Amino acid sequence: MHGLKKNRPLRRIVLASAATVSGMVLLLSLKPHTTPRAAVAAPSVGSSASAGSGGSSGSATGAKTVTGDSVQTRYGPVQVRVTVKNGKLTDVTAVTYPQENPRDQQINSYAIPQLTSEALAAQSADIDTVTGATYTSDGYRTSLQSALDQADG
Repeated sequence: MHGLKKNRPLRRIVLASAATVSGMVLLLSLKPHTTPRAAVAAPSVGSSASAGSGGSSGSATGAKTVTGDSVQTRYGPVQVRVTVKNGKLTDVTAVTYPQENPRDQQINSYAIPQLTSEALAAQSADIDTVTGATYTSDGYRTSLQSALDQADG
């Protein structure tokens, strides 16, 4: 019998495995075609607390609102405003973040709500980086720490 006509089960197993792995890689690399709708609204601009970095205000309820430093990242500035009431972080708002192009808007519409949620849960700036939004996450964390430092002082 000729060498090319022999039944080769090992070759079939290797080819089937390679095809399966290739198919799985293609499936896992697909991106969703819709963007999350959690933070579609534009950041508030023109508020008295966002007039500059380090702004703060208090009220009769004991809540203190402080705007952190504006942190320049590779894709643009990031700045957050926090509200602290009775020593507890009650609100975090991203005042400024990169949104110059559709890609920035897509990334940050997902990243900003996630960062905000983590900050409120952690009650500190010790939060994880959002995958795909490393620069925004770093700027957010730095501005958040700045605001928390000002709120304590």
